[in-house]
Amino acid sequence: MDKKVTGILAGEVTPPPSKSQAHRLLICAALSDTATTIECDSLNDDLCATMESLNALGADIKYNNGAFTVNPMSCCKGGELPCGESGSTLRFLLPIAAALGSDATLTGKGKLPLRPMDPLCDAITAHGVELTKHTPDAYLPLTCKGTLSGGEYTLAGNISSQYFTGLLFALPLLEKASNINIVGELTSASYVGMTLDALRIAGITIEKSEKGFHVPAPQRYHTPSPMRVEGDWSAAAFWLVAGVIGNNPITICGMNAASLQGDRYIVEHLRKMGADIRFTDKGIVAHPSKLHGAELDCTDTPDLVPILAVAAAAADGKTLFTHVGRLRYKESDRLTAMKRLLECFGIASEIGEDTYTVTGGTPIPNKAVDSFGDHRIAMSAAIISTIAKGDTIINGAECVAKSYPLFFEDFASLGGTVENI
Repeated sequence: MDKKVTGILAGEVTPPPSKSQAHRLLICAALSDTATTIECDSLNDDLCATMESLNALGADIKYNNGAFTVNPMSCCKGGELPCGESGSTLRFLLPIAAALGSDATLTGKGKLPLRPMDPLCDAITAHGVELTKHTPDAYLPLTCKGTLSGGEYTLAGNISSQYFTGLLFALPLLEKASNINIVGELTSASYVGMTLDALRIAGITIEKSEKGFHVPAPQRYHTPSPMRVEGDWSAAAFWLVAGVIGNNPITICGMNAASLQGDRYIVEHLRKMGADIRFTDKGIVAHPSKLHGAELDCTDTPDLVPILAVAAAAADGKTLFTHVGRLRYKESDRLTAMKRLLECFGIASEIGEDTYTVTGGTPIPNKAVDSFGDHRIAMSAAIISTIAKGDTIINGAECVAKSYPLFFEDFASLGGTVENI
């Protein structure tokens, strides 16, 4: 579905629950030895994929009235795990399926079957599991047979933190202890930090070692109940940028300022560009600001680059984003997608090998924006439309359902105009 959007935003908004934390709590609860309730105010496509895939492994998870009810897993053999377009679901659950000896087949849609998996697959096949691809030019569908064994696991730290999260969930289930050795710097380390926190809550012990992590085994998951998913900083980032580039303050409610979510660093990134953002009793207030270019290291915050590029488009001078090469392998090639999005508004940008540079200007929509089927691109287009002259048309805007199904409703509640076309 295409949408025409415009309007000046102002007011208060409460972002949805954290997708990253909800994935992790759901997995811990499914592996637990006790029933668990997880309070989570809304669903999205990615969380549905995790819920359905865990159910295919033998869990009993239902969502009603703003909460998941999770009953312990009894492993099912030969199930199909429908990962949808969720990279987290796929990379978290593949090692778990292997550890459970489930002989499961993981499927996906959109760009997910083409997203890189070799390092994780190699680590799993080196430890007793047979992985079979069903098509030569895609990773999915992928069937795993056999049971994962403990031992030494070694992966490069600069590819995907999701590989490490999947192994950290799976290895405590084995009979033999394991070591996870990290080669080089661990990128997106904050996401692994969220995983370690979820495991801690579930009673799982992970020991940091000189090379990475030592995972004692066997261990039993035991989750408290109820648990509550906190607000999503990845979603809040869009409204923070809308506030600092717009004409009126926007207050973002329901956020945890001490969150382990790496994307809370959106505040520091924007402040480095001159943003006026204040923490109050009511919420986080993003005030209209005169932004300037800056150099932003996005090693741990790659998902923020699309919306930060919108802030850069409104800033004076050039903004340099570093350590962004991994964005080529997300739901879209986000570097190319953002370059084309900004071109639709007359804003120049340049892609380097591991950098992205945006030269600020006055955004003026000159043609429809392609979402590339990527939720973060569609939402970024909506936010830049609020400072552009004239209407903005976003093709394929329905893709926001992947992470933030009510995004356009919240956009309208802040004073924006949204029209289906």
